[in-house]
Amino acid sequence: MPIRIFYFIFTILITTTLSACQPGSVKQDNASIEIQTEETLSEAIQSDENQDLSETELPEFDDFDDFDMEFNSPAVNGLPHETVWQHVRAGFKLESHTDKKALQSQLTWYAGHKSYIQRVMKRSDPFLHYILSEAEDRGLPTELVLLPIVESAFQPFAYSHGRAAGIWQFIPATGRLYGLKQDWWYDGRRDIYTSTQAALKYLTNLNKLFKGDWLLALAAYNSGSGTVQRAIRKNKKRNKPTDFWSLDLPKETRSYVPKLLALKELISHPQKYEISLRCIPHVPGFKRVDAGSQIDLALAAELAEIKLDTLYNYNPAYNRWATPPEGPHQLLLPADAADTLMANLENLDDKDRIRWQRHRIESGETLGHIALKYDTTVKHLRKVNRIRGNNIRAGKHLLIPVASRKRTDYALSAGQRLSSIQNSSKGKTRITYIVKKGDSFWELSRKYDVGMHKLAKWNGMAIRDPLRQGQKIVVWKNNSPTQARLSQRKPSDTIQSISYTVRNGDSLSRIASRYSVSVNDLHRWNVIKSKYLQPGQRIKVYIDITEQTGGHG
Repeated sequence: MPIRIFYFIFTILITTTLSACQPGSVKQDNASIEIQTEETLSEAIQSDENQDLSETELPEFDDFDDFDMEFNSPAVNGLPHETVWQHVRAGFKLESHTDKKALQSQLTWYAGHKSYIQRVMKRSDPFLHYILSEAEDRGLPTELVLLPIVESAFQPFAYSHGRAAGIWQFIPATGRLYGLKQDWWYDGRRDIYTSTQAALKYLTNLNKLFKGDWLLALAAYNSGSGTVQRAIRKNKKRNKPTDFWSLDLPKETRSYVPKLLALKELISHPQKYEISLRCIPHVPGFKRVDAGSQIDLALAAELAEIKLDTLYNYNPAYNRWATPPEGPHQLLLPADAADTLMANLENLDDKDRIRWQRHRIESGETLGHIALKYDTTVKHLRKVNRIRGNNIRAGKHLLIPVASRKRTDYALSAGQRLSSIQNSSKGKTRITYIVKKGDSFWELSRKYDVGMHKLAKWNGMAIRDPLRQGQKIVVWKNNSPTQARLSQRKPSDTIQSISYTVRNGDSLSRIASRYSVSVNDLHRWNVIKSKYLQPGQRIKVYIDITEQTGGHG
């Protein structure tokens, strides 16, 4: 074969392979891939319409550029693989519904924000193969693989104002129902490996509940099965259709399903929308290593020969400086790093997995004080030192497990993420408030004349999160320190008093949740003599009309 013809055929083959890897126009959006925060993320996915992510800003270290090479799946023998997108397309099963106006609106937005699509795909790179494989093993529509884009934009530390966490955005109760452990050390809702299995199981159950209608199942994943079932019953009574497009659902949910279908259309026809899909080979993006017992995460990163921030981004479920004392101890890592870690763990003595320090108990100290000082729990101190109860004696010594590095080195631990959020300036004056017994976001927002959602955002919380006595809360004001103090109790024009009529099944906690206030507030505003509310009973509620939003199921 003449060399010129061989070269021509080779060029065509390479071009075809690469176009399969990177379908769509080569035209690139000129916008730089900026450091992502929850605020820019909220703008990017139109949170004003229906996204339930809070505007809580993630710290600067949520920039995946630093470890992009570690997050890219490698080609084998220098040759590109089939891409994830080919397999995702092959498993699409849902009707496209591209004629729907709501879908076209979402499609137009996505197609007009190419840099956002690129950022999301960069974050999803290590995990798409795993999520796709789990969906395929269950025979599920591969459209579900795209759901974390809608839910969280694949932000590993995403946390919504409805208390939903992780790429699949589980609320605490649903997470526990599906076996996702949540404690001081670890939050399984952010464990990409186990939360993916839980999410797909949950979606499967919802699909069965709604007799195979995936659009209704997806709507229920967003707003709760009860919300969708009530909408169906309402339409049945009025002899109206009960398909997703005909139901009277919350505004967020009405846009939620079209977002997923819009993403399906983009993935199916990237050239049409001038979208370049990130080349993600269809090979495992990580390996799972069982460390066997508690291990300092900084040490694990050192043994794996990767950055500590990289380890946290693969393993966002670990809240602290180490894996939990009682597990789990599994770590997700890039393939090469996983092999390196396993080899180095074989030569590591068990006593070297974490550092230990002797602490002399001072007069007046409690186990709580000591646990806080050393970033551990009272429960763990009791177990390690075989202590029953809370009594300790001054002059005695405790054995304390401690981190091998200073706290700030664990920049993606829960404590350091919170510190970064609270220290991110949002005004001219910063006020630090120590929570007292009975405090609520409503009371503090009135005291400092700020919105409850803003107050929660400044402190990396949701307004339904409980405040703990002694907790530090940061408040930002745009006036001078003196003016800030004078305006702390200024009444707000957005506060309105309403009279709520109790319905069947109502409770104080349900009413408090509905209006984003606390049960203590309801007791303070009303004389409630009976333990149980009676239908027809009237309850006074003070609400901030700017804070009333729909919840996330």
